[in-house]
Amino acid sequence: MAAAAGTGDGGLIVSFGEMLIDFVPTVSGVSLAEAPGFLKAPGGAPANVAIAVARLGGKAAFVGKLGDDEFGQMLAGILKKNGVSAEGVNFDSGARTALAFVTLRADGEREFMFYRNPSADMLLTPEELNLDLIRSAKVFHYGSISLIVEPCRSAHLKAMEVAKDAGALLSYDPNLRLPLWPSADYAREQIMSIWDKADIIKVSDVELEFLTGNNKIDDESALTLWHAKLKLLLVTLGENGCRYYTQSFRGAVDAFQVNTVDTTGAGDSFVGALLCKIVDDHSIIEDEKRLKEVLKFACACGAITTTQKGAIPSLPTPDKVLELLNSS
Repeated sequence: MAAAAGTGDGGLIVSFGEMLIDFVPTVSGVSLAEAPGFLKAPGGAPANVAIAVARLGGKAAFVGKLGDDEFGQMLAGILKKNGVSAEGVNFDSGARTALAFVTLRADGEREFMFYRNPSADMLLTPEELNLDLIRSAKVFHYGSISLIVEPCRSAHLKAMEVAKDAGALLSYDPNLRLPLWPSADYAREQIMSIWDKADIIKVSDVELEFLTGNNKIDDESALTLWHAKLKLLLVTLGENGCRYYTQSFRGAVDAFQVNTVDTTGAGDSFVGALLCKIVDDHSIIEDEKRLKEVLKFACACGAITTTQKGAIPSLPTPDKVLELLNSS
């Protein structure tokens, strides 16, 4: 029997990976050492995606491992409070929940310093996976941070294989965090090691440059990342919107102009919105008119998420998105 999952409607979107606490400076444009104080913000890209889905009315579950500490219990509570199933969450009594200190530059862009040596998310084993929950996914979403070390890497590969065998659409956002990897070369090698398994891949302009070794952000460069079984490749360009590539067509969608405060979670909000819209109708990917509408909606979600500090508090509801779409 499939496990019960989140409280929303439609097919289940299962998000796999890390959930942690971001400590964000109370003022922008200063170094971590100069920050007078920090705002505690729940984060971790896969968890952000799950909550983004639930906030838009979709059905979401999160699979990962937290420390059996106050922060871990708090994060599990935040998932549940936001309508995300935590049935795939494990707790580790011997390791702490991961922490990240995030410097906000004056332009809202970020730099990271991580505390995870090792943190609980790195210690998830294949045996701890809730396979019933994973098999019930219509979409299985993941990043690359869970590929850095064992045993989490094996858990990631197993979860991906189980989801694929059960017929799920696989969604991949590498979410590059170079300070977490032993070297840039190892990061590139591991990120690309699962590349040809994904049906949908979303990269940022920075990730495109990193993975291709080419500083050109254009179609030619993006298409070097195409693989034969890929259904949709997306390149997000921040304030310049996004570009999309499918087997039959390609194009661009403009961004929405907003007052950017903090870009944390914007990409996750974009991905959550996209997955929410296609989970019950994968044919949208093959229909350019409908896909463009969905990507416009996703860009609006990403834009709204940048208008306040911290990812999860700023993930939008459908009302907020419609407000921005109607005012543009």
